[in-house]
Amino acid sequence: MEKKPLVILAGPTAAGKTALSISLAKAIDGEIISCDSMQVYKYMDIGSAKIMPDEMQGIPHYMVDELLPSEEFNVCVFLNRAREAISQIYAKGKIPIAVGGTGFYIQALLKDTDFSQEATDGSVRKKLEAYAKDYGAEALFQRLKEVDPQSAEMIHPNNIKRVIRALEFYKLHGTPISEHNSEQKEKESPYNFCYFVLNDKRERLYASIDKRVDQMMSMGLLDEVKNLKEMGYSRENVSMQGLGYKELLDYLDGKYSLEEAVYTIKRDTRHFAKRQLTWFRSKPEVTWIQKDEFQYDTEKILQYMMEELHKNKVLLKG
Repeated sequence: MEKKPLVILAGPTAAGKTALSISLAKAIDGEIISCDSMQVYKYMDIGSAKIMPDEMQGIPHYMVDELLPSEEFNVCVFLNRAREAISQIYAKGKIPIAVGGTGFYIQALLKDTDFSQEATDGSVRKKLEAYAKDYGAEALFQRLKEVDPQSAEMIHPNNIKRVIRALEFYKLHGTPISEHNSEQKEKESPYNFCYFVLNDKRERLYASIDKRVDQMMSMGLLDEVKNLKEMGYSRENVSMQGLGYKELLDYLDGKYSLEEAVYTIKRDTRHFAKRQLTWFRSKPEVTWIQKDEFQYDTEKILQYMMEELHKNKVLLKG
């Protein structure tokens, strides 16, 4: 059976994926699926750097503004919705373009990962959540290091949700989740794909991140967080643990000053971008687009992408 086309445009936060994805979609008659763990939530526009309807330039977007901040969004939910979106896009005779910075979601989509083994046990999860509450994130992370050091290298100690998921998998199956993920990685992709990663020089990327945080604050990010808090959303919701939201919640709770909160958002976003790049560098199938090598010229970048798409037979016409 002939494989169907899939284009991926990934990269660290603030690299410029959104603008490039619109140009690409116009060039190849594509539609965009957001592979972002935050832009899927309603009311979380500024802090997630969500593309707004007037910026879409008529290009349909999927997985943007679809869930309430109280709803669970994980890799299984993402995959189900992404597969549905891909079917709709193919039915229109168009090409799906997966865009975002959540590498884990992108990889799951690319390899059509099977998470059926990952049955959850509410009681195991509740015990692990209670342990994290009583003893803290670091103590929970130490438990993961003991049973699955490979996963511990890939997961940030403060990402309690993913630490719990990895420990839960180990408790239920007796094998590390990293082993299961490795087996899934060996799977051949069901798509005829090109996997682009957009990047910039480190100092320029970090400057873009700092500038973006300042812009978010001037656009009203603090009011956005206040409104979410008034609507009853709190750190109990996974959505509110996103960068920019948790720090401003801490400011509103009097844990530190606004200046400290903004500094923390910038610092942690830079660290996040660094981890994103580490993830993408570990993927052999990636085609890197280093913006400085194209003199920051979108037309040149687009031309290169089109050549790669033709060369890899992802595009067969035009």
